[in-house]
Amino acid sequence: MKREIWLSKDFCAVAEDGRLVEYRPETGPEGAGDILPGRVERIMKGMNCAFTDIGRKRPGILPLQEKSASFTGEKLRSGDIVPVQIRSEERGEKGAFLSRDLTLPGRYVILMPMNRHIGVSGRVTALERKEELRALGREIAGDRFGLVLRFGAEAAEPDDVREEADALFQTCQEMERAMQNPGQRLLYHPKSAGEQLVQDYEPRGIAAVYRDTPLTPDLLRQLREAENRRIQLPHGGNIVMDRCEALTVIDVNSGSVRAGWAQRATHTEINLEACREIAIQARLRNLAGALVIDMINMETDADRERVRKAMEDAFREDRVKTVVHGFTHLGLLEVTRRRGEPDLYEREMEPCPVCKGSGWVRKQREKEKGNQA
Repeated sequence: MKREIWLSKDFCAVAEDGRLVEYRPETGPEGAGDILPGRVERIMKGMNCAFTDIGRKRPGILPLQEKSASFTGEKLRSGDIVPVQIRSEERGEKGAFLSRDLTLPGRYVILMPMNRHIGVSGRVTALERKEELRALGREIAGDRFGLVLRFGAEAAEPDDVREEADALFQTCQEMERAMQNPGQRLLYHPKSAGEQLVQDYEPRGIAAVYRDTPLTPDLLRQLREAENRRIQLPHGGNIVMDRCEALTVIDVNSGSVRAGWAQRATHTEINLEACREIAIQARLRNLAGALVIDMINMETDADRERVRKAMEDAFREDRVKTVVHGFTHLGLLEVTRRRGEPDLYEREMEPCPVCKGSGWVRKQREKEKGNQA
């Protein structure tokens, strides 16, 4: 695979074999990944969360219990001031989603100061190497913090991994000292979007990095097409993507399959072609939450399993954690993708002033037109 990265002061982008798969504008001074002091305002036991003041118009939403069983934080109380990390930005009327289980990512490790879990990236598949990395993680952490050994650590020297972990732990100690300053607003800001792209993709291979260079006309065309509801597939089928409040619904259609391919174009083959395009569009549009995909009906469980595995393979290069859950009893393929930064729609668009974002307007019937005349 030929992977190319574009970096500029306004945007960063990734192309794989000529297909644009990521596009991010450079973020401002605050965003997902930031760590800052949060004051617990109200404990909402029924909602299992606490409304937390982080210096914004809307309070953030902080869960009372973190997901990890290895989390070491104490029970929250109203009035507490605790370091919190923005997991996902504000959306509509909802405040930012927060977490006390802080994570500081590096090239080789992800350090978790409020956790004691030692893990290894799922991209490391060799069991012997996986155990070696886990043992290295335990040795480095020494029950001081949690660590996840990233894919980049697989080929790294142990001393380089240890040095990075120690530097991240020093950053955590600096944050603890900064918490004593009542006027401190921001404790930690992650690397720029471009730096994170290079850091995440470097272990997987980068053919070229273009700095302060505009996208090619073809890549710009692909970016504009990512705003379309309907995407054509190479052999005549298409996918239709409808973004809702809580999920994105994707419909796969056979369309008008091109001559010459029609004789071998079974429903399964069209679905397999759709898997590749859906993964590209999800990464490019930065879709998050639940993706519910209505594939063309297939006759056998073997075909459905083949499509499920193809979807997993299509998302294998995705930097964002994505889980393919499989088919429901209604035949819908369920995928979840971690939410973080705003998606393409939130960044680049706003609701239509006519339909108010519904996509529909009331018909002007002849009688109404006559009365108006």
